[in-house]
Amino acid sequence: MDPDKKNMTLREGFLVKRGHLVHNWKARWFVLMPDKLLYYKYEGGKRDSCQRGEILLEDCVMTCPFLEHENRPLVFKLQTKNGVDHFLEACSREERDDWAGDITAAVDKLQTSEGAKAPKQQQDPAGSQFHNIDLSKVLDSMYDVHSGINMSNHVEQGNTYSNCFSGSAVVDWLVFMQLTLTRVEAMTLASALLEEGSLRTVGLKSVEALRTAGLSEQFLDDSTALYSFSDSLKKRGSVKAESSRSAVELSGKVIKRGYLLKQGHRRKNWKLRLFVLRSEPAYLHYYDPTKDDISPAGGFSLRSCLVSSLDDNGVPSGVKGNVQGNLFKIITQSDTHYFMQAPTQQHKTDWIDAIRQQT
Repeated sequence: MDPDKKNMTLREGFLVKRGHLVHNWKARWFVLMPDKLLYYKYEGGKRDSCQRGEILLEDCVMTCPFLEHENRPLVFKLQTKNGVDHFLEACSREERDDWAGDITAAVDKLQTSEGAKAPKQQQDPAGSQFHNIDLSKVLDSMYDVHSGINMSNHVEQGNTYSNCFSGSAVVDWLVFMQLTLTRVEAMTLASALLEEGSLRTVGLKSVEALRTAGLSEQFLDDSTALYSFSDSLKKRGSVKAESSRSAVELSGKVIKRGYLLKQGHRRKNWKLRLFVLRSEPAYLHYYDPTKDDISPAGGFSLRSCLVSSLDDNGVPSGVKGNVQGNLFKIITQSDTHYFMQAPTQQHKTDWIDAIRQQT
């Protein structure tokens, strides 16, 4: 391989990596080269100049998606030719698939240039990815008061049904939560929940589909087909029906997800957080990416917020520590100042534009 091409950066950005000895998750800055994947530690608000490790890509096998980690649907696995497994997590399904695609393309190119056999890509056949999913955990998430499916009253052929939801709402939720990649997969997973009795049909349309269709088509991706949770689940004393401030905040449509560095309010240290921007109502929440994206570490309403870019020449007022740049600031209606640092100038511009549309 040409030395210049060998040192060319194909892609870079944050991923969360599982440790080999201690199976904790840590955020790292990854750099994809034509023949290897390098990763670095972030100290405060700046990337460490010393790399923490490298993964040689020759004869690697990609598994994407890798669905065996609880509450982590955005993981892909990279197995080296020596059989070492590396588990990496992205901030969104699009980011995960882009990383997996670029890494796979680099592996393919290495094998082609060496006259090796066709690239190995490990993918689950249709439907088989669900054998590792714990249906009870999926059900618990669906019924969760903060991030589960909204139950309401629906009318079908003149009859009113309470505490139910449509088939399309279930499919929307499964895809949004990234438990499935496609709507077809979501229908298959929902059919499995229906088959084991966790969900039940409500009204004529869903009952008829259950009676006449094959297993994978028992559940309808239809806004007029109604379903509900089983009576046994409702008796568990869930607080699903209760309203709370968090439930309202988290009910909006997700507009954008991504990694940003955030300066703490007290210690002024910089930590990587997964940010989720929602509309109607407009909120910006942030999560600890080493844990999960179910319970926010914090968040605030974007109503009457001011967002502005900060000059990268020198250290702006209010910013502490050694930072890379690409800084911006959000001032909330209550005059709380949030300082953020994006991975690149383009990421900063995209976030500022997206937030301004919601203020």
